[in-house]
Amino acid sequence: MEDTVQLLSLATNFAVVHLPGRKFPGVVVQGDTLNGFVHNLKRMAQLLNKGDFEALAGELSLVAEPLLDALLHYEHVCSERSIDLPYFESGAR
Repeated sequence: MEDTVQLLSLATNFAVVHLPGRKFPGVVVQGDTLNGFVHNLKRMAQLLNKGDFEALAGELSLVAEPLLDALLHYEHVCSERSIDLPYFESGAR
Protein backbone atom coordinates (compact mmCIF):
# COMPACT_ATOMS: atom_id res chain seq x y z
CA MET A 1 0.00 0.00 0.00
CA GLU A 2 1.33 3.41 -0.96
CA ASP A 3 1.46 5.83 1.95
CA THR A 4 2.34 9.01 0.12
CA VAL A 5 0.09 12.05 0.28
CA GLN A 6 -0.40 13.73 -3.09
CA LEU A 7 -0.54 17.52 -3.03
CA LEU A 8 -3.07 18.60 -5.67
CA SER A 9 -2.92 22.36 -5.16
CA LEU A 10 -0.48 24.92 -3.93
CA ALA A 11 -0.04 24.98 -0.20
CA THR A 12 -2.51 27.58 1.05
CA ASN A 13 -4.72 27.79 4.11
CA PHE A 14 -6.83 25.15 2.36
CA ALA A 15 -4.50 22.89 0.38
CA VAL A 16 -6.19 20.08 -1.54
CA VAL A 17 -4.54 16.72 -0.93
CA HIS A 18 -5.23 13.12 -1.83
CA LEU A 19 -4.63 10.77 1.07
CA PRO A 20 -3.70 7.14 0.48
CA GLY A 21 -6.65 4.78 0.68
CA ARG A 22 -9.21 7.53 0.13
CA LYS A 23 -11.33 7.74 -3.01
CA PHE A 24 -11.69 11.52 -2.94
CA PRO A 25 -9.26 14.31 -2.11
CA GLY A 26 -9.53 16.29 1.09
CA VAL A 27 -8.67 19.76 2.27
CA VAL A 28 -5.96 20.52 4.81
CA VAL A 29 -6.86 23.36 7.14
CA GLN A 30 -3.92 25.09 8.79
CA GLY A 31 -3.93 24.97 12.58
CA ASP A 32 -4.16 28.73 13.04
CA THR A 33 -7.09 28.87 10.63
CA LEU A 34 -8.83 26.01 12.44
CA ASN A 35 -8.28 27.75 15.77
CA GLY A 36 -9.76 30.94 14.32
CA PHE A 37 -12.88 29.08 13.17
CA VAL A 38 -13.37 27.54 16.62
CA HIS A 39 -12.94 30.98 18.20
CA ASN A 40 -15.51 32.44 15.77
CA LEU A 41 -17.98 29.63 16.46
CA LYS A 42 -17.70 30.13 20.22
CA ARG A 43 -18.26 33.86 19.72
CA MET A 44 -21.33 33.08 17.55
CA ALA A 45 -22.80 30.96 20.34
CA GLN A 46 -22.35 33.86 22.77
CA LEU A 47 -23.96 36.32 20.36
CA LEU A 48 -26.85 33.94 19.72
CA ASN A 49 -27.46 33.57 23.45
CA LYS A 50 -27.48 37.37 23.79
CA GLY A 51 -29.83 37.73 20.84
CA ASP A 52 -27.36 40.02 19.06
CA PHE A 53 -28.26 38.89 15.55
CA GLU A 54 -26.58 41.78 13.77
CA ALA A 55 -23.19 40.96 15.31
CA LEU A 56 -23.90 37.26 14.77
CA ALA A 57 -24.40 37.85 11.04
CA GLY A 58 -21.03 39.59 10.84
CA GLU A 59 -19.34 36.79 12.73
CA LEU A 60 -20.96 34.19 10.47
CA SER A 61 -19.40 35.80 7.42
CA LEU A 62 -15.96 35.45 9.02
CA VAL A 63 -16.41 31.68 8.83
CA ALA A 64 -18.69 31.26 5.81
CA GLU A 65 -16.67 33.32 3.32
CA PRO A 66 -13.32 31.54 3.74
CA LEU A 67 -15.05 28.16 3.78
CA LEU A 68 -16.90 29.02 0.58
CA ASP A 69 -13.58 30.06 -0.98
CA ALA A 70 -12.08 26.74 0.14
CA LEU A 71 -15.01 24.80 -1.33
CA LEU A 72 -14.79 26.61 -4.66
CA HIS A 73 -11.01 26.04 -4.71
CA TYR A 74 -11.57 22.33 -3.99
CA GLU A 75 -14.11 22.05 -6.81
CA HIS A 76 -11.78 23.89 -9.21
CA VAL A 77 -8.82 21.62 -8.38
CA CYS A 78 -10.97 18.50 -8.79
CA SER A 79 -12.34 19.77 -12.10
CA GLU A 80 -8.85 20.58 -13.43
CA ARG A 81 -7.73 17.04 -12.60
CA SER A 82 -10.94 15.34 -13.82
CA ILE A 83 -11.71 14.07 -10.33
CA ASP A 84 -15.37 13.48 -9.54
CA LEU A 85 -16.72 15.35 -6.54
CA PRO A 86 -17.91 13.33 -3.54
CA TYR A 87 -21.17 15.33 -3.72
CA PHE A 88 -23.24 17.19 -6.27
CA GLU A 89 -21.66 20.58 -7.06
CA SER A 90 -22.29 23.16 -4.40
CA GLY A 91 -23.99 25.62 -6.69
CA ALA A 92 -22.32 28.26 -4.55
CA ARG A 93 -21.01 30.25 -7.47
